[in-house]
Amino acid sequence: MTTAITFRMLFLVLLFGVMGMRIYFMLRVRQAGERVMPDSQAIQREGRAVFAARVVLFILLMAFLVLYILNVAWIGALSLPFPGWLRWLGFFLGLASLTFWIWAQEALGKEWSPQLQLREEHHLVTTGPYARVRHPIYTAMFGYGTSLALVTANWVFLGLAVLVIGGLIARVPKEEQMMLEEFGEEYKAYIKNTGRFFPK
Repeated sequence: MTTAITFRMLFLVLLFGVMGMRIYFMLRVRQAGERVMPDSQAIQREGRAVFAARVVLFILLMAFLVLYILNVAWIGALSLPFPGWLRWLGFFLGLASLTFWIWAQEALGKEWSPQLQLREEHHLVTTGPYARVRHPIYTAMFGYGTSLALVTANWVFLGLAVLVIGGLIARVPKEEQMMLEEFGEEYKAYIKNTGRFFPK
């Protein structure tokens, strides 16, 4: 098995791992009677332009994933000269990030939403990774995006990782404002005792 095929297979392991995890948790939220798609208030909270940019970025990501899997020549021309050990490190970072992501999703349960919206009778979750970090899913996404860039050793995925990380960092103040409006002093106290992406 050549090195290129090895890392393409490792990429597929990470890709199908995150897809399976997301589908599983989306189905759990739906079974709990909650919505996954955004309501009008969630779109307004995020901003229509930002929401549209997220949709476009998601479509681009899916397109590049397919092109990488099909091994299209021009995608290969954008390869980076990463050594094998760094690409393997990226794979293990991806596994660790995925494990942490699953833990955070499990802790949130039905309170999780991929949108800037709260559930009816929403509870502030402060257990599991949320005991120390306010946005552990975003932390996991940072690690996962970085891992794909390292495993693929490709400028396209490096650029996408930067865009995704930048977008998540920009989204956090809106999410925290939403939580402050809902939970007030309880959330202010929570902010004092936790780090945004990493433990204090």
